[in-house]
Amino acid sequence: VSTQSTGERGTFSHRHHVLHDQDVDGKVYNPLQNLSSSQQKYSVSNSSLSEFGVLGFRVGFQPAQPQLPGLLEAQFGDFFNTAQPIVDQFISSGQDKWYRQSGLVSCSRTGLRVWGPEHSSARMERFLQMCNDDEDCVYEGVSACQQLWDCNWQIMNVTTPANMFHALRRQMYLNFRKPLIVFTPKSLLRHPLARSSFSEMASGTAFRTVIPESNDVTNVKKVLLCSGKVYYDLVEEREKRG
Repeated sequence: VSTQSTGERGTFSHRHHVLHDQDVDGKVYNPLQNLSSSQQKYSVSNSSLSEFGVLGFRVGFQPAQPQLPGLLEAQFGDFFNTAQPIVDQFISSGQDKWYRQSGLVSCSRTGLRVWGPEHSSARMERFLQMCNDDEDCVYEGVSACQQLWDCNWQIMNVTTPANMFHALRRQMYLNFRKPLIVFTPKSLLRHPLARSSFSEMASGTAFRTVIPESNDVTNVKKVLLCSGKVYYDLVEEREKRG
């Protein structure tokens, strides 16, 4: 994983990829590199302040080692502005245009609840506009893997921690590679309702495209589809109104 402000530098309280000893200068500890004796190597690094260069490196690096997941944490959504040519020319169109697959995972901000014009939204709509999804195509009897193969990339606004876990896990276990763009508003990092039980990540579970609030549809009069932070805002407003 790389970003301009990862937990290696300790810029933000929620990024503790690398812990620094306050008494011994230069002594660090990487918890995710020490989960078990049989785990794969976990690398975290701060990147240069050039989104164009960093994203270009990531895209070029992926085909050389497709089994190695590369995750780019775009600290703020607008950081994609200077990297847009890489997105247009090599990520969204990579499979059809260049016959190259990429398993790049990019987490970026959405919404406008941050700081100023250059620390704002990644503009989810511009990514959705570059999807090759055919709204008139109905996938009946077609596996989820085939649907993923047919699309040019995955655009997600993940609602629950469990679904985020499954999205990243599926990214590794697919027998092909497909870019994954995840929109992650910072407000959900500590939101009391944005939580999942371990049972939702245990054996027999998987990524869920639709998560029903209740299986009891007896008195349902209206179905509202939403994702991410919007869901939690609606739940809180509903509780306020009783």
